Amino acid sequence: MDAENRSDWDVVIEPSKGWWRIDLRELWHYRDLLRLMVRRDLLAVYKQTILGPLWQVLQPLLTALVLAVVFGLLGRMAPADQPPLLFYLAAVVPWTFFANVIQRTSQTLVWNAALMSKVYFPRLVAPVATTLSTMVSFLLQLATFFVIALGYRVFSDLPWAPGSNLLALPLLILIMSVLAFGCGVLVASLTTRFRDLGFLVGFGMQLLMYASPVIFPLSLVPDGSLLRHVIELNPMTGVIEGFRAALLGTPIDLGLLPYSGTAALVMLIIGTLVFQRAQRTFADVV
Repeated sequence: MDAENRSDWDVVIEPSKGWWRIDLRELWHYRDLLRLMVRRDLLAVYKQTILGPLWQVLQPLLTALVLAVVFGLLGRMAPADQPPLLFYLAAVVPWTFFANVIQRTSQTLVWNAALMSKVYFPRLVAPVATTLSTMVSFLLQLATFFVIALGYRVFSDLPWAPGSNLLALPLLILIMSVLAFGCGVLVASLTTRFRDLGFLVGFGMQLLMYASPVIFPLSLVPDGSLLRHVIELNPMTGVIEGFRAALLGTPIDLGLLPYSGTAALVMLIIGTLVFQRAQRTFADVV
């Protein structure tokens, strides 16, 4: 067909030329499918539920409340000058997004197996849709944090005062999203061949939370200790500490953010490379 007469929606399927071959223009052409998949994911969560979207808010809120009582009030791990609920909610919200993206993305190719075996579309659309739908839940949870924080500012003896660190929030959200997406597509690529990995992801995320400063501030771990080095190797450590600094006004550790940003970029490249390599046989193995 002549190039001038070819429609923008004509699909020319060509053999892959190497691992790194992402057609962003093609992804843009399938934006309607992306929007429909995001809408489907959101409706599937709320379907036949009484509370609907409130479940997205209650889950991290109740988790933070339990941590605040057990580790904050009883264990006295929360800083004395910070409301325990806000201290833990500021960490639980980004961690919940990170864990949910990886867990949901790890199964997204298996869940869409019937669709992938019948019609063509860029396979990367599926994990992108999962990440975007999870981002909607994250924004709802973040809005809940601000509502509760405003309540503390008005009615509590421990007022909420985030300060100028709040300006770092968009950068933290970007690093968190890129890191979660990169890890998610990598796990999704491996899960298509090794189904056991899907069962290990949830358990692994629970263990990884204990290697993150979710239930304790990083300042409680002695500088230079082996445990401190292990925790700082987790790229989510800088993200969580950054969220606490941005949302609570505590001093921000600028030494951790470059590492988290670099790790996020590396995971995005590695995850996408493996995904591009593995997508050739997705329809056969899923």
